[in-house]
Amino acid sequence: MGLVLCGLLAVGLLMAACGGGNGTPTETPSVTETPVEEEGVMAFAIRSDAFDADQPIPTRFTCDGDDVSPALSWSDVPDGTQSLALIMDDPDAPRGVFTHWVLFNLPAGARSLPEGVAKTERPESGGIQGRTDFGDIGYGGPCPPPGGPHRYRFFLYALDGQLDLGPGASKQQVLDAVEGHVLGEAQLVGSYQR
Repeated sequence: MGLVLCGLLAVGLLMAACGGGNGTPTETPSVTETPVEEEGVMAFAIRSDAFDADQPIPTRFTCDGDDVSPALSWSDVPDGTQSLALIMDDPDAPRGVFTHWVLFNLPAGARSLPEGVAKTERPESGGIQGRTDFGDIGYGGPCPPPGGPHRYRFFLYALDGQLDLGPGASKQQVLDAVEGHVLGEAQLVGSYQR
């Protein structure tokens, strides 16, 4: 597993050096290709009423539209879950994996997020929001450069505890904190192109 992680980091760093961009980031894009790889992690389901898995994300949820987060819902959360964490990223960004949303410490009993989660540190819908690669708190919708479609991955993690992190935490800080605490993982992928 260590060699795989080193290989993924090397690929990400090489991609980051190749130029291009997805929006106008104020910090270096994340280089982690797959956020969490742990043995014995249970899969569960996440979906959106806004788009089907592996289908285009409507413009409303992008920088070309209202730039609001899509409604999400999930089921079959593993027993023992104490909190949930959500990460949305774009693995096809020219400079490497680009982070669009970081949300953690969602209540274990939550089974959905409404459309348009407020871009505040602690939204009413629950949890704490981290900082995206745009440099902002909260959701930042798809905003790829012109060209082929980009994939947008929503990863939802069921955790055995709360994360000891504050608002504005980076994706990497969240990934470091969840290591060894993931009970289950759900993934939804959509696409967008300009």
